[in-house]
Amino acid sequence: MEIAVEITSRETVKPSSPTPDHLRHYRLSFLDQISPPVYNPLVLFYTPQNEGDQFNIDGISSKLKTSLSCILTHFYPLSGRLKGNVSVECDDEGVPYFEAAVKCRLSDVTENPDPRELRKLVPFVLDAIDETTLGVQFNRFDCGGIAVGICMSHKISDALSVVTFIKMWAAVSRREEIVMPPKFVSAELFPPMNISGYEPSIGITRHNIVSKIFIFKADKIETLKARYSKEMDLNQNRPPSRVEALSTFIWSRFALSTRVYSEPSKKCIVLHAVNLRTKFDPPLPQLSFGNFYRVAVTSLQLDSGKECYGVVAKMREAVARIDKGYVEKLRDGKEHLDFIKRSAEVYLKGELLAMNFTSLCQFPVYESDFGWGNPTWVGSPALTFQNLVVFMDKKSDNGVEAYISLRVEDMAALESDEEFMEFVTSPGKKHISE
Repeated sequence: MEIAVEITSRETVKPSSPTPDHLRHYRLSFLDQISPPVYNPLVLFYTPQNEGDQFNIDGISSKLKTSLSCILTHFYPLSGRLKGNVSVECDDEGVPYFEAAVKCRLSDVTENPDPRELRKLVPFVLDAIDETTLGVQFNRFDCGGIAVGICMSHKISDALSVVTFIKMWAAVSRREEIVMPPKFVSAELFPPMNISGYEPSIGITRHNIVSKIFIFKADKIETLKARYSKEMDLNQNRPPSRVEALSTFIWSRFALSTRVYSEPSKKCIVLHAVNLRTKFDPPLPQLSFGNFYRVAVTSLQLDSGKECYGVVAKMREAVARIDKGYVEKLRDGKEHLDFIKRSAEVYLKGELLAMNFTSLCQFPVYESDFGWGNPTWVGSPALTFQNLVVFMDKKSDNGVEAYISLRVEDMAALESDEEFMEFVTSPGKKHISE
């Protein structure tokens, strides 16, 4: 459903103590520089824990602002301003904080969410990035429920950095001490470079794109894992993970429903975002803030219109290649910069079809208790990319929510695919086979 949102106040929250002089110039890393100029968004929805209870809305908003001011002293680049694709000047200009009235019940949104409508619950247009690195929107619903919408610049943070910040902010709101502060070492590990000739905004588009959420229930995921296990020697290999099975299934149904196989001259690749923190020796702390990710590239042969067999093994091999040796080469930067420049040229010529997968599964998004309980639901507004799939855990029952963004005609084709629809349910609707 379409939701009406009215911004009722705007202010700026500044750090509770000034940033020290020696930290006021924060360099972007090479991986920051090549990350897309968009905001990473999340919306956390909360309802009173006990039926009949009511939130103290003004008190909650005040608590959010006070704790935000405190946590910004630890995450000092978030109250600074980007200067080109080079640095963040940490002059404590502060974080925009909006309050908004949402003209519906919270359940109207969470029971049948539309990723496009969720954009109204965050403070910024996602692909209209400016020098502001963080924004917060506090949303009040007619029923008394609330939602906290957050936008963090992808130029300085990956998805894990966003979730880490939210979890630590929530801890401060609960009056817990920060025992392990974030680590800002990205520019030391991946020194900035001259990236002339590469445009980080490649692939960003709003034209003719539709985003929808599809839910894979736990039993359907197990069925897919069993299907793709048959093509593997389980004496030598572990069974497919949830993400591997779902990625293979979504790609195969997308390829068949949109007749990708009728274009044999086009190169097809599947991309998976990989957390680099675990690839260092020794591994980096998960609290390392910045863009510590790269993508594993799986090339696929379009020689058959049948189900995509062998894809799980190919995906796993691609991810395995992102290891300690890969990280060492990446730290030099030049070889990787040449690679992404060549890939961009092929993409712009229309010779490359890429499907991007990123997973927030097992990220602690539901461990964000600011003092009034964990979220009822956590959602992501529609991102401005084509052929993008984002996986998020359901709050319970081991199901997975897949946010899929495709061209309008490709989404229509996918939703006309009987096998795809047999395995999914849309939020707010019963499963097709039930």
